[in-house]
Amino acid sequence: MALTSCPQPALIADSILRDWVVIDSGGFGQIHKARHQQWCCDVAIKLLHYDDGSSSSLLHEVSMMRQGSSPYVIQVLGIYQGRPPSSGPSKQLGLVMEFMERGSVASLQKNLGGAPPWPLVCRLAHEVALGINFLHSLSPAMLHLDLKPSNVLLDSHLKAKLTDFGLAQVYQSATRASKKNCKDEGGTISYMPPEAFSLSYSPTKASDIYSYGILLWSIVTGKQPYPNALSSVVRLRIPRGDRPSLKEISCQATGCAGLTGLIELMATCWEERVDKRPTSRECTTVTEEVFKMHKHAVVDAVHQVLKRLVSVQSPQKHSMTQQIGVFIGLRKCLICSFTSYFQDQNEEERITEQFQRVHITEAAGLFFNKSWGSITFIDLHD
Repeated sequence: MALTSCPQPALIADSILRDWVVIDSGGFGQIHKARHQQWCCDVAIKLLHYDDGSSSSLLHEVSMMRQGSSPYVIQVLGIYQGRPPSSGPSKQLGLVMEFMERGSVASLQKNLGGAPPWPLVCRLAHEVALGINFLHSLSPAMLHLDLKPSNVLLDSHLKAKLTDFGLAQVYQSATRASKKNCKDEGGTISYMPPEAFSLSYSPTKASDIYSYGILLWSIVTGKQPYPNALSSVVRLRIPRGDRPSLKEISCQATGCAGLTGLIELMATCWEERVDKRPTSRECTTVTEEVFKMHKHAVVDAVHQVLKRLVSVQSPQKHSMTQQIGVFIGLRKCLICSFTSYFQDQNEEERITEQFQRVHITEAAGLFFNKSWGSITFIDLHD
C-alpha cells in the first residue's frame, strides 16, 4: 500500500483544550484526556519527556504515522505543544489522538479478573492481527515494535485499535529520560523477541510477529507472561528459548472452537528462527477463520462484558462517595462539639460534659469520641 502525500500534523495549543484529566502514566510521560473546544469532543494527549526541546523528529514520525488510515489503528490527530495543568514552566510536546472510551486490553483484563468471553477474545485476536497487517502493508512498511495489552485500545463497543505504532523511533530520539524508573519496562521486555537482546539487533516485521504471538497468549489467557520473573531474568531466559506455557490453555480447548488453531499460531509466531515465523497476512488468515466461528455471538459477549464493567466500576464510585461522606460528617462533628464546648460558660458543666458521636458506614465503621477535645478513631471491623 503506497503512501500518498500527507499535510503536516496540526499543532494543538493549550487555548483550545480544557478539562484535563490524567488517565495513565508511564516511563515516557503521562496520558491525559482533554476536551477539544473546536472539535467538540474528547481527545487523548500522550505527553513525551522531550528534554532537548527539538520537535523535528517527532514531526517527521507523526507525519509518517498519519499517512493512510485503518479502523484497526488509532488515529493521530496532531501534535500538542504547550504547558499542561500542574506542569513546570517549560513547554511539553505530545501526541493528540482519538480518545478510546474503554481503555486498553490490559485494563479490561484487570477489571474482569481474566480474559473476556471467548467470542470477544476471537474478535480481539483478529482485530490486532489486522492492525499489524495494515502497518506492515504500508510502503515503506511501518513496524510497531511495542505490541502489548496496554497498547491495544478499546472503543465504546470494545473494538480494538493499535496505539503507539512507530513510536519506538520517536522515543529513542526524543526522550532523554532514564528508563530505570519506567514501571512498564518489565511488561515491554516480556513481549520482545529473542533477537532484540542482541547488540546487533535490527528490527524487522518478524519482530512484531513474535510480539503478536506473546500478545495473543495474553489475550487468550487474560494473564501477563512471566508475571513473577524479574526483568533481568526475562532478558536472559527469552533468548534461551523460554516462552509462556501452553499446557494450561491446551486443557481449555473443549468448548472453545478454534482455540487449537490459535495455540498453533502462537507457537509459530514466537519461533526462535525469524524465517520460521508467519507473515502478518498469514496470521490474519488464521484469526479470520476462528473469528467467523463466533461472529454471531460477539454482540452478546460485548453486552455481557459491558454489564460486568458497570458492576465493577459502580462499587468503586459508591465507596468513594461514602468515604467523602464520612469525612464531611467527621468535620461537622468537630465543629459542633468544639462550638458546644466553648459556648458553655459553666466551668462545672465543662468538667462533666462529654460529647460522643458515632458514625458507622457501610464502607468503614468509625467511632468518633469527643472527650475533652480528644479524638479517637476505632475501626469496628477489627
